[in-house]
Amino acid sequence: MRFQDIPGLESTKAKLIDAVANNHVAHAQLFVGMEGSANLAMALAFSSYLNCENPTDTDACGECPSCQKNAKFIHPDVNFIFPSAATPKLKREDATSEKFLTEWRTFLEQSVYGNVKDWSSHFGWENKLLMIPRQESRNIVKALSLKAFEGQYKIMIVWLPELMNGNAANGILKILEEPPEKTIFLMVSSEANKLLTTITSRTQQLRIPSFSDEDVSNTIVPHGITPERADRIAYMSEGNMRLALQMVGGEDNETQEYFKNWFRQCFTFNFQELTKMADEFQKKGKEFQKELLGVGTKVMRESLINSVSLDSLSRIPDQEKGFIEKFSSVFTAEKIMKVTPKLDEAQYHIERNANPKILFLDLSMTIGQIARS
Repeated sequence: MRFQDIPGLESTKAKLIDAVANNHVAHAQLFVGMEGSANLAMALAFSSYLNCENPTDTDACGECPSCQKNAKFIHPDVNFIFPSAATPKLKREDATSEKFLTEWRTFLEQSVYGNVKDWSSHFGWENKLLMIPRQESRNIVKALSLKAFEGQYKIMIVWLPELMNGNAANGILKILEEPPEKTIFLMVSSEANKLLTTITSRTQQLRIPSFSDEDVSNTIVPHGITPERADRIAYMSEGNMRLALQMVGGEDNETQEYFKNWFRQCFTFNFQELTKMADEFQKKGKEFQKELLGVGTKVMRESLINSVSLDSLSRIPDQEKGFIEKFSSVFTAEKIMKVTPKLDEAQYHIERNANPKILFLDLSMTIGQIARS
């Protein structure tokens, strides 16, 4: 992975390169970005740049032995720590990252913008709680006690440290604060607020911005879709490259149409049809349910912007403007302010395994009452 493999984010790349050029590389860095951002990709690209034998002013060379090994994620001086779960052959405490490196490398090649659910599905840990066990702190200390084999830096990439066992987190505090010379910690987080303050206080935090609509659109157009559809997906994904790549398969059209039909039935207060839809939403699974509620939040936002004529803030594609205008004629600003918290509350409960049928039926009744008030 090199900087050129990451679309956009030029200022972030320049900041990392300048740190190397000015010899101001912090020994412990926390790359924070929302799910689907380039936080992991940026850490991988930075590690390639740090040990590149012939770096340029903009990127690693991609040709030296170090770059070739980093491209395959097999550089001996780049270590990985990531969440895992027990297997039939390994107890929870023994299921450490080194046991799953082959699967991890394949995952990085296929899903560098993936989340913990994607990693879980990739290995076959569906419905299991993944975490970084206590033993990993000992493995980190052991790995970093050795000198670099061939690179300038010994690098430890920790993916999703917020899933680290409390004892494991406490076990790395000393080496995180005073690592051996030429050792770099790159911690990659999507929810830094869940990290121990003793971890965050020992790291230099770098915010990785979400992708722009243009970056997302340019990335997915080569997947065989029209520029118009790419723009629509870019709007729907809101800078989440993982979600955008999933939508290329057609999920964006389906969810958008479900949302439109759902709100029509809410407005007409068609209880029989809403009951059927609640059943269907339950069968389609949690990811669809979260996506549907996310679409609702986006539409509410755009309708509110449309109602106050703030076109400069609007991100809606041209082909959806007609729908938003009609929608905002029914859902006034006052009604939007009442519905939006209900959507957010429903998403919160879906995340915590609420019964989808009961939740969506209750939400539908509430939206219908607000719409007709």
